[in-house]
Amino acid sequence: MNLIERASLFALNRIDPETAHGLALKGLSSGLAPLPGPVTSPRLATTLAGIALPNPVGLAAGFDKNATALDPLSRAGFGFIEVGAATPRPQPGNPRPRLFRLTEDQAAINRFGFNNEGMEAIAARLARRPKDAVIGLNLGANKDSTDRAGDFARVLTTCGAHLDFATVNVSSPNTEKLRDLQGKAALTALMTGVIEARDALSRRVPVFLKIAPDLSEAELADIAAVALETGIDAIIATNTTLSRDGLKSAHRGETGGLSGAPLFDKSTRVLARLGKLTEGAVPLVGVGGISSAAHAYTKILAGASAVQLYTAMVYKGLSLGAEIARGLDALLAKDGFSNVAEAVGTGREDWL
Repeated sequence: MNLIERASLFALNRIDPETAHGLALKGLSSGLAPLPGPVTSPRLATTLAGIALPNPVGLAAGFDKNATALDPLSRAGFGFIEVGAATPRPQPGNPRPRLFRLTEDQAAINRFGFNNEGMEAIAARLARRPKDAVIGLNLGANKDSTDRAGDFARVLTTCGAHLDFATVNVSSPNTEKLRDLQGKAALTALMTGVIEARDALSRRVPVFLKIAPDLSEAELADIAAVALETGIDAIIATNTTLSRDGLKSAHRGETGGLSGAPLFDKSTRVLARLGKLTEGAVPLVGVGGISSAAHAYTKILAGASAVQLYTAMVYKGLSLGAEIARGLDALLAKDGFSNVAEAVGTGREDWL
């Protein structure tokens, strides 16, 4: 982190979190942030569900909800970028305040509720996307929809031509009853509809599924079975948690999903369990509590083919993605791995 980024973080972390987030996006789009460009090496270059990545460190959905900063983000050192979530119709989300820093815990709680400008506006921006980046879209459902399962397919149909992958998000805790779609019957029907919509596109777009960390053993087994039966291309493990175990910060009692450092162990255990349940047949993306190269490496050893981060940037800045990628290269080399794929899952047993 350079002096400019350190000073910017100091200032942003002293104002309302959502306002700070908006200012960070504007600063990024205005060219104020120094950007490293692509970060890659023969050791870091890898594939995820058939997608070639310069490195396995991705930006998670939620940072750029409306795809307004695609060009600068493509030069920020991430191996891939996920924007959204996008819903068919624009919606304002839940009332503010709805984002809370938990500084003592290096965490955040949000209850945004899929606030976004809608699929048409987002599709128009994706159509102008940088072509040399790997960009995916998190698909969502409108809060007042009478056909939430159909919403996911509609967003994919509208935006799919401009995507490298699409993620079905049934794991946000901030849309009432959305997580009910993680049940086996509902999830099978939902994913079948989304994959039918994908197959109607002019080219094949890999479809990922993002799951919650708060699932029982039986629920995880159901998700693994659905993934294998429906041909899901990858599973993102995990979204935010409803747990508040061990938190110290003043905002620990706020309603919403908890992300950041406290999620690391829980999400990594879910990741490892899914790897065992699917016997490695479905690529996994590890998310939750990553703030260092060591964390990213641990997720890969536990079974992740790639990783994503977001909350840690609140405390460590946008340069964190590139920093983690470079550090991951060194860790792989230290342990004698010639590429990322060789390391995937070699430490899974430590988390079972």
